[in-house]
Amino acid sequence: MSSLLPLVRNETIKVWKKKRFFVVILVLLVLIPVFTYAQMKVALNNRDKFDDWRLQLQQKITDYQNQLSSDRIPEEWKQSRRIAVQQLQYYLDHDVNPDSPNAVTFSRSFVEASITMFIPLLVLAVASDLVSGERSTGTIKMLLTRPVRRWKILLSKLIALTLYVSLTLLATIILSYLISGIFFGYGGWTLPVFTGFVIQGSEVDSSAVHAVPQWYYLFMSAGLTWLSAMTIACLALMVSVLVRSTAASIVTMMAAIIAGSILTNMASSWHTAKYIFSVNLDLTNYLAGSPPPIEGMSLLFSVSVLAVWAVAAIIVSFSVFTKQDMLN
Repeated sequence: MSSLLPLVRNETIKVWKKKRFFVVILVLLVLIPVFTYAQMKVALNNRDKFDDWRLQLQQKITDYQNQLSSDRIPEEWKQSRRIAVQQLQYYLDHDVNPDSPNAVTFSRSFVEASITMFIPLLVLAVASDLVSGERSTGTIKMLLTRPVRRWKILLSKLIALTLYVSLTLLATIILSYLISGIFFGYGGWTLPVFTGFVIQGSEVDSSAVHAVPQWYYLFMSAGLTWLSAMTIACLALMVSVLVRSTAASIVTMMAAIIAGSILTNMASSWHTAKYIFSVNLDLTNYLAGSPPPIEGMSLLFSVSVLAVWAVAAIIVSFSVFTKQDMLN
């Protein structure tokens, strides 16, 4: 352990000196105000149209019911609309506004909307060149000639990567809260949010539905987002070990994430696709009771699939890094 700590500190300093984390913060500082402004405009438009949030929910329910009567809408969309109608009616019956504008609601919504694309891309900014970058510059030779076992070197990189993934997610939540609070106020921590919806075909089982404070719901969303982000980080580390070029490493992971996002919207009838990691990234959807992209998926299933992918990526990374000639 004593020999591992200096390695972790060294890897942490390397990432810090590359200033990738500062780029992540800069991106957040640019984009979060844009999304906050867009959310504020939506809230103002809704306020102009409706004096009561209950009327907004009722209008949504009516719109969805009208769509269900149309023959031009695919059956997959109709199923999601049926589920949405039941959930909105549940909020209406229990006198809870699910879209109450405040900094906590915005932060939660921003994290949930970012889980499949935005946050993974931020993770790639840090993770994609941990090994391939050093092979490209030749610094890997100096590192591997030190009297330290190779597995410790790669483990230190993985620990440093875990730290920066955690900091990226934490920075996303804090900046979202601080910036959006300027416009929406900093309240909303104890606002009740319902969770526990269970999707059964086109019906929603609400027997296990219960209200939790929004701070707890945000905590659960952040935890699930961290699991998704760490899966991406482990896969990016593996690709960085296997591929010599940093550019090739980044492009490979970006292509996998983008392709998975497209596949999620198109593979409802391809049941084998549910074992692809990118189809399972949107873990926060299960908290809200949204229908899974493919029938038969659940929170436990998706977490298990991501865990298998992450563990497999780590095994491949350590096997290749410790046995393969990394100096050529």
